[in-house]
This record gives sequence, structure tokens and C-alpha cells, in this order.
Amino acid sequence: MVNIFYKKTKNSLKAYMERRDYLKKIKILIVLIVIFSIAVPLYFGGKGFISPILNKSSIGEVFAKGNSIRDEELIARAINGEARGEPYEGQVAVGAVILNRVKDPRFPNTIAGVIYQPMAFTAVSDGQINVPIDPDSTVLKAARDALNGWDPTNGCVYYWNPETSTSDWIWSRTIVKKIGKHNFGK
Repeated sequence: MVNIFYKKTKNSLKAYMERRDYLKKIKILIVLIVIFSIAVPLYFGGKGFISPILNKSSIGEVFAKGNSIRDEELIARAINGEARGEPYEGQVAVGAVILNRVKDPRFPNTIAGVIYQPMAFTAVSDGQINVPIDPDSTVLKAARDALNGWDPTNGCVYYWNPETSTSDWIWSRTIVKKIGKHNFGK
């Protein structure tokens, strides 16, 4: 009698665990589909296939439309993560590098595509892009100045901190200018 009870309990528990694992896998799959339906089109400068499902100002369209207020805030968040402690000219220069990449055929053709390009910016990789901007910060003004055409780098598409850079490849770039702690290059 105990053996039958044990067997039924064991089988029920096994079935429950299999269902739970299956549901967990489905949830993970759904999350991955949503992430990739947004991230991949942003990388390539287009709209996500999930956009029409969400609403008119959907996630996939947010940056692909090129809305200047959203672009300005996105650039400001990137500057905040990449050059928060740098001199003002260095902050504008980081924004200018982002815009120079948008114009360069080697990079994605949208601001969001450039910023979220895999492994392009440390601020994206480590989540600093999501840190709220301090109200007293100059990063919004720096983003605005970059969008208005100020380019202290004279067309550079790369920058790096020589004290923290771990990439050997970046040192093959020609250094055009040094602003604060960053080298700017082509």
C-alpha cells in the first residue's frame, strides 16, 4: 500500500515538474522573441515586427523614427554613461562620435542602432545607459550641442580611455584628438 502511494506521489511530482519546466521554457522563449524583435530592427535601423501589436508609439518605433527629443535623451544617456565625469567638450565629443557613426556606412544608420550596436559602448553593456540623468548634469545640453552640429572631434568615429581600454584593436586607430581622459580617433 505504501509502495503504491509512493509511486503515485512520485509520478505526480515528476509530471508537475515537467509541466513547470515546460512553462518556464515557454516564458523564456517569449521574452527572447520580444527582445530580439525590438533589438535586431533597432540595430539595422528599421521597425520591429512586434511594433504594430503594441501601439502607435511602440517600442520598436521609438528610436527608429528619429524623433529629436527621444534622440537627444538617448544620446544624453549614452554621454551620461560614457563621459559623465569628463569636461563639457569631451561630453559633446562623445555625442558627436555617435552622430558621426550614424553617417558612416560601416555603422547602423540610426542613433539607437549605433548606441545599441553589440559591444560598441560600455555604458550599454554595463547598464549605465539606464542610470537616471542628474538634473544638474550637462549631458542633455552636450547632446543638444552635438545634434546642432558641434563636433570637437572633427569627424572621429571612435573614442577610448587609454587607462581602461582592454582592446588591442582600438590602438590601431589613428588618434586625432585627446579630450579629458579620452582619445578620439578614426
